[in-house]
Amino acid sequence: MRRFAEAEDLSGVVRDALGGAVRVAGADRLRGGSKKGVYRVRLTGSGTPSVIVYSWADEENFWPAGTAGKGADGTDPFAPASGLEPFLAAQRLLHELGARVPQLLLADGSRQRYAADVAVVEDVAGGTLEALFATDPGAAQKTLADLARTLGRMHGHHAPRYGRVDLLERGGVALGSSCEQLVLDRALGDLGEAAGRDSRIAAARGRLDERLRTLRELVAPRTEHGLIHGELGPDHVLVTPEGEAVLIDIEGLMHFDVEWEHVFLRLRFQERYEALARPGLDPRRLDLYALAMRLSLVAGPLRLLDGDFPDREFMRGIAEHNLEEALALLP
Repeated sequence: MRRFAEAEDLSGVVRDALGGAVRVAGADRLRGGSKKGVYRVRLTGSGTPSVIVYSWADEENFWPAGTAGKGADGTDPFAPASGLEPFLAAQRLLHELGARVPQLLLADGSRQRYAADVAVVEDVAGGTLEALFATDPGAAQKTLADLARTLGRMHGHHAPRYGRVDLLERGGVALGSSCEQLVLDRALGDLGEAAGRDSRIAAARGRLDERLRTLRELVAPRTEHGLIHGELGPDHVLVTPEGEAVLIDIEGLMHFDVEWEHVFLRLRFQERYEALARPGLDPRRLDLYALAMRLSLVAGPLRLLDGDFPDREFMRGIAEHNLEEALALLP
């Protein structure tokens, strides 16, 4: 049985972040996180009504043991990204680029205040962009335009090597020979895992394998890589009262082909993607990455369901939808 943090557990780090006069009135664990705990901590004795606490405790990680495998140290850009170090590296770089992220109030990896690495950040008051699309589409357009400007700054920030920003910051080298080869290798692995869990993928495995390899052969080499979030849906964008777009779940920030980001943006923003589109994307990379992304979104949720992730129907729905879409991409 997993034990999550209670208000009393988090009170020490919150007081250290905001001052001893602050009192914790309660804490709510927010739904949806699979690699870290996200808590809204309600306060009294402060002008700040609440803050967010991130906890990277082992109890908060729902991915089955051994899932990260090779590259768990950050060398594999696609290994599940989690931890205080990648969070802080991403926070620093995004702040330097003028991309809005929640203000960092405290980061502590000492485990003296709390039994896990933690960070205390501002609680952005406006909810998610996903929710705003439903409640106020007009206001959401303003935030979407701000997000497009943020993505322009990120995707235009080039590096000669690809890899997660915390890895590159400490002089490390990512696995693989190129982005496109890394995507192919990962897609073939995802295909094998998905085929072992679903008979429809198993039946089409040969055709999917051939299609992936054919698309890879069409992609020409590249020497510069933009900065991407890697998992940027409207649920990973918060909105300030002024309508600014605020990026969250940033631990996977990496230099990579921006086409990988745009494939994901197209999937998650759907008819609203046009506001985020940009010219000059490589159509051959887009074709390869679209199929690889679909297979990742089949294998990943099915892998997560090997553990005790609580929102099981939601994950099954993601896997089922992307399975159908992957098969539809076959010629």
